Amino acid sequence: MANQQAAAPAAAQPTGAAFNFKAILQQMIQQNASDLHLKVGRPPTLRVNGDLTPLQLPPMRPEDLKSLAEQVMTPKQVKEFADNKEADFAIGVPGIGRFRVNVYQQRGTIAYALRSIPYQAKTIEELNLPKVVEEVSLRPRGLVLVTGITGSGKSTALAAMIQHINEKRHANIITVEDPIEFLHRDINCHINQREVGTDTANFTQALRRVLRQDPDVILIGEIRDIDTLDTALKAADTGHLVFSTLHTTDATQTINRVLSFYPPHQQAEVRFALSSALQAVVSLRLVPRADKPGRIPAAEVLINTAAVRDQIRDMTKTLSIPDLIKEGTVQYGMQSFDQSLMHWYSKGVISYESAVFYATNPSEFALRVQGVAGTSDASWSGFEQDSTA
Repeated sequence: MANQQAAAPAAAQPTGAAFNFKAILQQMIQQNASDLHLKVGRPPTLRVNGDLTPLQLPPMRPEDLKSLAEQVMTPKQVKEFADNKEADFAIGVPGIGRFRVNVYQQRGTIAYALRSIPYQAKTIEELNLPKVVEEVSLRPRGLVLVTGITGSGKSTALAAMIQHINEKRHANIITVEDPIEFLHRDINCHINQREVGTDTANFTQALRRVLRQDPDVILIGEIRDIDTLDTALKAADTGHLVFSTLHTTDATQTINRVLSFYPPHQQAEVRFALSSALQAVVSLRLVPRADKPGRIPAAEVLINTAAVRDQIRDMTKTLSIPDLIKEGTVQYGMQSFDQSLMHWYSKGVISYESAVFYATNPSEFALRVQGVAGTSDASWSGFEQDSTA
């Protein structure tokens, strides 16, 4: 209360009047920004369609950000920040929206990164994800990994898949998140969302007991360590459908990252476990649209077919996931990043420059656009000019 009274006179000054947290969040929503950055000495800065844009407001002051911490953080979060110099949590602002917040210290002052989270998860179709993602989300068991760099839409895609299950199945879904982002309401499913630090002490403790909670579907916010990965593989192998995320750029790197969690003497065992449990890897890259403001996901989809399974198990072979994706395009609905980019470029949704920039093999993609390709390669037929998909 004393802080609020001390801040009141400053609000009358031109430099202090600009910091109205609620008004800044409203601007964030109005401009459809994905992120908001607050730091001392800079005006509030939004990320709109992938680019940072400062608002026409005065630079932030240390007292502005200190006061904000007292408004948005619980006593427990304040203590965590004091101990660790950073904290993660989510907040809901009535009438505006829900936000994932990271508070951290830089150069001795408080800084914030806020990510906007829609109240209602979008559907897989609304997100322009491949149709095969709907089929993957309704698998009865196995491990589904959604990957990509930070800000590539992993959480949004996972929320859409959970929403799809919620509409199509009658299942018990348990999520373990840090923090909870999308709030899911029961439709046909029974959904329990557990937040690390609030509903459970940590990921390890929550996952150790999750199999006793009669789950059909388990969502793990992120695989961060070998204990989490072990639990995910075990749950997937014992008849549960498990979703999680990894910060990897494509399907090949995802499989290599999973294997790298384990020491050499366990490689044969984990390869067998992964080959049995894995259902699919969906990797995402958000690409600027050319037809209207916004971004659209380019998606690589790997389905764990018999050929993929054999290659994951065989320690004598180098992974050739791109070739397996190309072979499985027609029969299994797999697609590479470059095929996805070709699909959007052919429809005029993204520019040629963006397509080449985000392509895995830019030179091959450029030749493909020029019509230079092997006559026997039919794997691109559904993604080029005549595509109606």
